[in-house]
Amino acid sequence: MDKQMPKEFYELLENIQAIDFVLVELTLYLDTHPNDYIAIQQFNECAKQSKLLKKQYEKSYGPLRQYGESYSGYPWNWGDAPWPWQV
Repeated sequence: MDKQMPKEFYELLENIQAIDFVLVELTLYLDTHPNDYIAIQQFNECAKQSKLLKKQYEKSYGPLRQYGESYSGYPWNWGDAPWPWQV
């Protein structure tokens, strides 16, 4: 499947990937530095930003996450938008 999506689609997807990368790195850091208050604040702020970006993506382009993390429209619309690995 090679759908050409608008420029905003790719920008939003890149922003989601970037913030989720930061969350992975902060998680690894906090595993060894559990009392770093500033890192915890950064993690919580990034988690909030990640949720907002994913909500924006799903509003514009359809479901992004599986296992009940994303809702489907009617009819079932998981096949509508290209998956992130398809772009």
